Amino acid sequence: MKTYAFGVIVLFTLLLSACSNGNSPPGSSEGKLKIVATYSIIADMVENIAGDKAEVYSMVPIGTDPHMYDPLPQDTRKVSESDLIFYNGLNLETGKGWFQSLLKVTNKTDVAFVVSEEVAPLYLSEKGKESQEDPHAWLDIQNGIKYVDLITKRIIEADPDNKDYYLQNQANYVAQLEETDQYAKQEIQKIPAEKRVLVTSEGAFKYFSKAYGFEAAYIWEINTDNQGTPDQMNHIIKTINYYQIPALFVETSVNPKTMETVSNETGVPIHSKIFTDSLAKKGEPGDTYITMVKWNIDKVVEGLSQ
Repeated sequence: MKTYAFGVIVLFTLLLSACSNGNSPPGSSEGKLKIVATYSIIADMVENIAGDKAEVYSMVPIGTDPHMYDPLPQDTRKVSESDLIFYNGLNLETGKGWFQSLLKVTNKTDVAFVVSEEVAPLYLSEKGKESQEDPHAWLDIQNGIKYVDLITKRIIEADPDNKDYYLQNQANYVAQLEETDQYAKQEIQKIPAEKRVLVTSEGAFKYFSKAYGFEAAYIWEINTDNQGTPDQMNHIIKTINYYQIPALFVETSVNPKTMETVSNETGVPIHSKIFTDSLAKKGEPGDTYITMVKWNIDKVVEGLSQ
């Protein structure tokens, strides 16, 4: 029933789109690329490269989990009108099938590009899921740079007349990302080595932990319907007690109740919310890829240095 309803919404939206002005290619009177990103972090990267040469639309709303999103009619319309579509891949948007269905019904597969193409993937460790990729590669800034390089390449292919503009934006942005990466590595040194265990709800920090010298601990491995089971709770409580963890963290895009239960059971406080699958709302701390990474670093260093 859910699939049928989605198909009806898509067909209705496409009919409305056909009755409007339709696509506006780069050479049109608008003169701007129409780019869709699946979620806010990729959209921010695209905006840094495309600048004023593109209209960028982010599908998954701020604070929402991209793993299990249900597209809206406006998403279908934006995708059907787009010149480029960027998505993460690595089992994020593709895990539940919503993104592939959207591409299929809008006939936009040929302009959809996975930004994690050059990333060496990490895999899930849960029994039966060892072949599934962990999607959270952007939390290692060096992987974020790989995303940016791919985005720049595809934008130039779509709009070669503005190649120099995009390349200059890329150079400036990558320099900022490299600076942020160095900041992260320096700040982490403030945490004693034996305290570098990062406890979160979802196991989203494997790439981050590998890059910056942490051990990732979590309640569940990836956002699914199977979260906060008794076995998961017992395991994380034992881990917290064994390592004498001073602070817990909860992601902005997950329900905090399970971590609050862990905090009550262990007596260890939740120090802060941190970002994984979404930026903050515009005007709030963490509303760009760079500032969200800096927020995460600062809060983790504060909490684990106690």
